[in-house]
Amino acid sequence: MKKDFQKWNGEKSEIHEKKDRPFFHEMEIWFASFGVNIGFEQDGKGDEFLRPVAIIRKFNNEVFWGIPTTKKKKSNKYYFEIKFGEDKSTSVILSQMRLMDSKRLRYKIGDVSKGDFEEIKNRLISFLKKDDSSFDPLRGGPKPFET
Repeated sequence: MKKDFQKWNGEKSEIHEKKDRPFFHEMEIWFASFGVNIGFEQDGKGDEFLRPVAIIRKFNNEVFWGIPTTKKKKSNKYYFEIKFGEDKSTSVILSQMRLMDSKRLRYKIGDVSKGDFEEIKNRLISFLKKDDSSFDPLRGGPKPFET
């Protein structure tokens, strides 16, 4: 599939010039303008290049760490299935966490449960430790974090 970088550049310019920023919190899931990206980085879809993102860490009203989601169900250490709303589920792509500006946020679609949020953080900590011995294959994720 050919990527339309020119169309995204126009949209990106409009997002950058936008004055308003939405009010958001950690543990929320929003549709965000991800754009057209390089190689295997997750792209947005549709006219606004949107993709759901789970907000993992809010630094201030302008920037946050977000993790893109996918409808694909995969069971390995880079994906984690979460449930939100009454009957919705999605998988966060842990390896694609990134710093994002809140101007990219379009509208909220749900919340990550407290239990799923804690598991996402534990898995990210496991990656940062860069110690594969912390991965527990029986649980499909990291061994519980010890302080």
